[in-house]
Amino acid sequence: MAGTEDEGSYGATAQAAIRRPRSWWGRKGTAAKVEAYTRISFQFFPVIQLLTALFSLAPVPARSALPVAGAVLVHTIAGFRLTGQALDWAAGRRAQPRRLLGAYATWSFVGAALSALVLVKLPSEPPDTYYTACAGTFVLFLAFGCGLCVLVLPRNRQSLVAVLVATFGGWALGSLLLPAPAAAALALSTLFSSGGLTLASRFSVWLLHAVYELDEARHTRARLAVAEERLRFGRDLHDVLGRNLSVIALKSELAVQLARRERPEAVEQMAEVQRIAQESQREVREVVRGYREADLFTELLGAQGVLSAAGITCTVTGTPTGLPRRVQAALAWVVREAVTNVLRHGNAAHCRIALTVPPENRPGDRPAVAELTVENDGVPSPSASPDGATGGHGLAGLRERLAAERGTLEAGPAGASAFRVVARVPVPAQDAPGPAGVPRPAEPGRQEQE
Repeated sequence: MAGTEDEGSYGATAQAAIRRPRSWWGRKGTAAKVEAYTRISFQFFPVIQLLTALFSLAPVPARSALPVAGAVLVHTIAGFRLTGQALDWAAGRRAQPRRLLGAYATWSFVGAALSALVLVKLPSEPPDTYYTACAGTFVLFLAFGCGLCVLVLPRNRQSLVAVLVATFGGWALGSLLLPAPAAAALALSTLFSSGGLTLASRFSVWLLHAVYELDEARHTRARLAVAEERLRFGRDLHDVLGRNLSVIALKSELAVQLARRERPEAVEQMAEVQRIAQESQREVREVVRGYREADLFTELLGAQGVLSAAGITCTVTGTPTGLPRRVQAALAWVVREAVTNVLRHGNAAHCRIALTVPPENRPGDRPAVAELTVENDGVPSPSASPDGATGGHGLAGLRERLAAERGTLEAGPAGASAFRVVARVPVPAQDAPGPAGVPRPAEPGRQEQE
């Protein structure tokens, strides 16, 4: 990724500097990205106010421009603080910053009055440039003050009241310090400017709330899916054990009564209890085995459903029809682990699962290979890849499972922002799918081993 030794070190340093912001952004979820984008956007509001005010004050001499510029700077710094605390309050991380809200709103009117007083009222015959600078700074104080204050207001009606207060307050203030036509023009400009900024602020806060609610709903759906699976497992165990345990209890009670009477039938009843207990043990093992080793078709359907619930587009190609049970079980574990990594690591938007089933082969041919590929995007760098390129505990366990079936596992980055897991498991000739997609009969010795 990364001439000469100096050029190589410089290139590696430059690439690391470029990759850091992308890694910071890539580690965020969708809701966190929307919040970060909203914060950055609103942090530009005070900057725009400061730059616009300085541009308006450029033609004004320093003795008149400096007091107004100082007031704008104080208003800008307060706007930065109010924006951060308001968005923290909107995200539910802190209490409503009422004191800062009151101080910022008050300073908005104080700054507007100061600009009109210094630029127009005090000079005996102010030139037209003074009026232009006064109009720009006056509207900036009130419009940006209203646009940022509504971030802290919980209701739309309160935001409307804030726009009216900024408009009529600016008109009343302008009427005291400026000619009537100028005051009316400034009030009209304040109405449109503060109204537009208020709409942008309210919409951004609404969007932030909606994204967080959707993110919480996505997590809730995932938790409900886990709870539903647990309930299904509990129902299966209840169906298996409920009747058998009732029968065991009744027959045990009957055996006790017969034993107290020294009846020989007590031995038969206890033998029946033993048989039912062994049968229950076998059925419980089958339930647990089915729960822990679902077939590949079930795992593919479950992976598609879980990823879709998490907001990740998932495409599945191929069908496991005809694959032997052992091969399906091995590949099913690959699907489980790969999908878990997609959900836990990175910020994937798309995931592709492709299964390639080998054609029929005959005894004596080289074993065919079943191949499963799971590829997802949203991995910003190799260091952020799921379990790393060399594989963590999950992928190491998969390699051990596949090695038992003489299979292999490859996992690593695929391009600039993708991660790919490829599992290959050989299908012996006697286990290859037949023409109708049904596994061939296994040898007697092998069947007994299984």
